[in-house]
Amino acid sequence: MKVLQDLVVAFQFLTRIPLPGNTHSQDSLARAAKFFPLVGLVVALGAVGLHRVLSDHVAKPVMAALVLSYLVLITGGFHEDGLADVADGFGGGWSKEKILAIMRDSRIGSFGALALGLSLLARYSLLSSLRPDKFTNYVIAAHVLCRWTTLPLSFFMPPARQEGQGAGVAQRTSAWSLVLGTLLSLIICYLFMHQALWLPLGVAAAITLFTGLYYHSQIGGVTGDCFGATNQLAEIAVYLCGVWA
Repeated sequence: MKVLQDLVVAFQFLTRIPLPGNTHSQDSLARAAKFFPLVGLVVALGAVGLHRVLSDHVAKPVMAALVLSYLVLITGGFHEDGLADVADGFGGGWSKEKILAIMRDSRIGSFGALALGLSLLARYSLLSSLRPDKFTNYVIAAHVLCRWTTLPLSFFMPPARQEGQGAGVAQRTSAWSLVLGTLLSLIICYLFMHQALWLPLGVAAAITLFTGLYYHSQIGGVTGDCFGATNQLAEIAVYLCGVWA
């Protein structure tokens, strides 16, 4: 079944969860994008389970460090790598060509190291500050919505270059995938958050809009790293909604 194949591709692309091999076609990743929020739900449920096991036995800072380690390991640092590359590229490049060249370089620079360190620090601080009664709801919302951001970015934004993972998704994601992925995200988040959903949803949408406009103004579109950077920013922003007094 194509639906099952698309679901497998989504998990293989976004996580390190071992799954049976799957044959990828040229448009398989774009088709799989509609299931990215569902991948976020599964990843978040693992974090929630870890929190429930640990919360009665260790202090909050230890719990947050272990949950954050799990989140990095299960995704293979995939989104963190994108954030670091974007920070290096936009921080050190002054033209589209230079920015893209720096982003393609596998080495991490000072801007990337700073962005990665600040991202880990922010998520650690916010996870350790979430009240226990809010932890499940906001972690699930964060991981569903941060992966949802790829859908509007890939639907509306052109690829900044014609090769790479971003080019396989940018403007290849169909309207049907955008609608289905958005509905999945709304349903999942509403089940856990009810009326409290609208602030995290609005924040995630705003980050998607503004980062998309910035990418377009600087490099004329998006790359795979851009998806990862927006993902990280949205995750942090949703956690912040959960601790905002």
